[in-house]
Order: sequence, then structure tokens, then C-alpha cells
Amino acid sequence: MAPKLANSVEGLRAAGNQSFRNGQFAEAATFYSRALRVMQAQGSSDPEEESVLYSNRAACHLKDGNCGDCIKDCTSALALVPFGIKPLLRRASAYEALEKYPQAYVDYKTALQVDGSVTSAVEGLNRMTRALMDSLGPEWRLKLPSIPLVPVSAQKRWNSLPPENHKETAKSKSKETRSTKSKVPSAEDVERARVLKEEGNELVKKGNHKKAIEKYSESLSFSNLESATYSNRALCYLVLKQYKEAVKDCTEALKLDGKNVKAFYRRAQAYKALKDYKSSFADINSLLQIEPRNGPAQKLQQEVNQNLN
Repeated sequence: MAPKLANSVEGLRAAGNQSFRNGQFAEAATFYSRALRVMQAQGSSDPEEESVLYSNRAACHLKDGNCGDCIKDCTSALALVPFGIKPLLRRASAYEALEKYPQAYVDYKTALQVDGSVTSAVEGLNRMTRALMDSLGPEWRLKLPSIPLVPVSAQKRWNSLPPENHKETAKSKSKETRSTKSKVPSAEDVERARVLKEEGNELVKKGNHKKAIEKYSESLSFSNLESATYSNRALCYLVLKQYKEAVKDCTEALKLDGKNVKAFYRRAQAYKALKDYKSSFADINSLLQIEPRNGPAQKLQQEVNQNLN
């Protein structure tokens, strides 16, 4: 049992956090509920604190399989502080558990606008893409609810927030991601990145794909804002049969430019090599919506379709 604490919001929240860590989710939810009642009784106006309490209680509901109340609490949290990563991810998980895939897709997609490095959101989006393609067919994108546009002010690194009560954190973020996303590149950095990318392109023309990867990686260490650098490095990974790395780079490229045809094509190739034919087919469909007459994509679509049938 959690120790007895004063009926302060801070004390009740700490008790709830401890109960959650101990796996006592119902007890934790009770502490968070009491903290919310204290805030309301005091007339306290602290939307961030109130939002955290709703989000934490939502995590308890999710652990206990109470998806309906999880969604309600996440919605309350987001009404107080829009575009919070934790309530977005928790609500997406609840929607997914209830097989409400369009709503889950929107929440995962919104979370990635806030922080594109959250692995659980990337994986969730991929799952929802496959599920929606299965259930709604090739035109599934047209049947989605509207996806909110996240303002720049809300696009902040969520790993600076307190880590209690969540396991969504991407534990294996690369050194490259940490270093490049933590700062805005200067004009000199951008120019250096451009020169290194061009050097990588020249190495590709010479067939030296391993050295090209080194150049592209160095370029990204100066600036990771160029979609083509990721898709070019993905090409090298494809040639070297490092298909999972190719998928990752194409995904990064598409976060920066959702109409990067080369990234869609190369990720489709990588998924095909990994025998993930549904994901490959989904990427080809996305590509053909942008370029309906793309010959290589049409040919790849036929090949993948044979494996699906």
C-alpha cells in the first residue's frame, strides 16, 4: 500500500505514481481521482497539472483494459493541453484495442507531428495502415477523419517531460537522432550537410555504397532536414541488402516530405524483400496516388500483388 500523504494535489499524484509503478493500477487511479477533486474544490487553475492527472488516470484505465474511460480521460487531458504526446499515444492504443482504426491512425499521426522520433507511434501508424488497407481497401486514406495540423509551438521534444507512468518512450533512439533533433541547424550546418550529401551522391554513381552511407550519415549529423538525404541513404542500404535500415530511412524521409516518391518506392522494395507484402502494397498505392503513371511502381505493384494472392 502507498504511504499516507497529506491531501495535497502533489502528494496524491506522487502516491498515484508509486501505486502505478507497483502495478496497482486501480489504486493509482483512485489517487489521481482524489487529486482532481482537490484541484476542483480549491478552484485551482493549473491546466498542465490537471491534464497530467487525467493522462495518468487514463494510463491506469488502459492497463486495466477499460478503453472507454481511457479515451474519455485522454480527451479531457488534450482539451486542457492540446497535442500532449502521452494522452495522444494512450488514446491511440485504446482506439486500436477497440478496433477503431481510423481514430487510432489519426492520433498516431498527430503524435508523430509533435515528435517524429517516437518509435511506438511509428509502429502504431504502420499497424493501422495495414489494418485500414485490409478493412477499407485501396481508398482507405479518403475515409479517414481529418488529421489536425500541429502548430510549431507544440512540436517539442517530449522526452524532457517527467517519465513516470509511461513506457512509450523510444529507448533506442540513435545518437544521430538525439544530436540533430536537439538543435536547429545553422546556415553553415545546412551548407555543410548539402556538400556532404553531394559527395555521397558522387560515391553512389561510382558504386561505392558503403562510403556513400558514411557521407550521408555525416551530412545528417549537421542537418537532418533534407528528405532526399534519407531516401538516398536508403538506396544504399537496399543495394547492400540492409532492408530494415532502408525502411527506417524511408520512414524518416516521408516524415519530412510526405510526397517523396523515391522514399515510397524504396520502402516498398525493402518491405517486399522482408516479405511484408501488405506494407509494400500500401506504399506502392500511396506512390501511385501521387504519380499514377509511374512505370516501375506499376511493375512492382504487379509483383507484390502476386505474392498477396
